[in-house]
Amino acid sequence: MAQYDVYTNPLRQSRQFVPFVVDVQSTLMDQLATRLVLPLSRVGSMMPHLPVNLCPVVSVEGERLTIQPHLAAPVAASLLKNPVTNLHSRASEIASALDAVISGV
Repeated sequence: MAQYDVYTNPLRQSRQFVPFVVDVQSTLMDQLATRLVLPLSRVGSMMPHLPVNLCPVVSVEGERLTIQPHLAAPVAASLLKNPVTNLHSRASEIASALDAVISGV
């Protein structure tokens, strides 16, 4: 598993609104049974009033989705199968969004 890999949301009941999750956990912690993921949500992707430093918009498989760092959650690593893409090129934005949640910056 690589940091910033994007996976299909393993929770079918929420896939309609959150089709994907992005793994933000450092690979230094690969031995853990869980991964910290952020939802990539359809909700808010077209809302211009959302602060982009908190909820950056990304494109996955041609769909605009909003990263929701305030909804970060652990997911069993065994549920994350076959990454569809990687958002490493957006690492600084994702880290800044997490920082905004944690420190308010």
